[in-house]
Amino acid sequence: MKNNNNTQSEEGWEIKDRNYFLAGNSAPLTFTIPSKHTKKHPLLWFDKKIGAQRELRYATNQASVFVDEQKGESTMGHITFVDGVLYVPKEQQNLQKMLTLYHPLTGHRFHELLPQAIAVDELETLEWEIEALNAARTMDIDHAEAVLRVESGSSVNNLSSKEIKRDLLLFAKANPALFIELANDENVQLRNFGIKAAEAKIISLSQDQRTFTWASNNKKLMTVPFDENPYAAFAAFLKTDEGVEIYKSIEKKFK
Repeated sequence: MKNNNNTQSEEGWEIKDRNYFLAGNSAPLTFTIPSKHTKKHPLLWFDKKIGAQRELRYATNQASVFVDEQKGESTMGHITFVDGVLYVPKEQQNLQKMLTLYHPLTGHRFHELLPQAIAVDELETLEWEIEALNAARTMDIDHAEAVLRVESGSSVNNLSSKEIKRDLLLFAKANPALFIELANDENVQLRNFGIKAAEAKIISLSQDQRTFTWASNNKKLMTVPFDENPYAAFAAFLKTDEGVEIYKSIEKKFK
């Protein structure tokens, strides 16, 4: 548990309340991290200025977290996260510095909650949302139907043009990243074409979703590769030399 890559320092340190949270989705009722150096849980920080490891220890009655700077009897403190979070008020500077600057688990097992990082994430989300909404607003109805069908399935068939545009905008706002991915997917309209052909009973997809056939005579069109979405595979197939002829044939049957 040695942290030899810590490049942070106390320069510019701001005195304020701080919050910390466990990494990942873990939020146990209580979770205690090591607060002093032991053989089982080494708690060391590499000091580049002196070129040596320094032992760490959180003591509630000491200003420093470095054992070599602590004087007199030390009152040991526990570092415990409750429901995955830990609030440390500005009065506990030693604990804050231990968690933010020196503890070997910082950035790995837990993180400090940084408002600026939250702001960056929120800004990025808003930019995605704006881009998605602009794309949805200007998208032609055929493309809109194709994108929305991936999200909503055959229920799109019962929607008017205005309802499709409305639901498309709602989809873009709720999940902008997925919307942009689908909007830029060159195969999404071919997927829609295949789904509509199946709904019109021009082609059939087997129950195991592994084989496409002509609905009229059960003649095989293609086998879906293992672990692929059948309509995504069919869309890719329609771009092959053989698939182009199938596309033209299906298109005539629509008419």
